[in-house]
Amino acid sequence: MSRTMIAAVAALVLLPATAWADAAAGNACAANLTADGKQIYTASMAAKPTAETMKDVVEKETRGLAMGGKIARGQARENAVAAGECIRAALQ
Repeated sequence: MSRTMIAAVAALVLLPATAWADAAAGNACAANLTADGKQIYTASMAAKPTAETMKDVVEKETRGLAMGGKIARGQARENAVAAGECIRAALQ
C-alpha cells in the first residue's frame, strides 16, 4: 500500500463524526427556537459538541448564559432541552 493511500485511509478514519453532520437540519430546527433557545444553540454549536459530549456542552453553555444574565433562568431548562434536540439533529 502506498504512503498516499495509507494517509488517505488514516484521514478518513480520524475525521470527527461531525464532519458528516447535518448542519442544515440543526439550523432549520433552531429557526423555531425562542431567542434564549437560539442563544443556547449557537453557544453550544460553537463549542463543537459530539454526540457523546452534547449533553455536557448544552448544560455548561446554558448555565453560563443563565448565570451571566444573557438568558432567563426560569425557562433555561426548557430552552436547553429544545436547543438540545436541534443540536442532536445537526449532529446526525
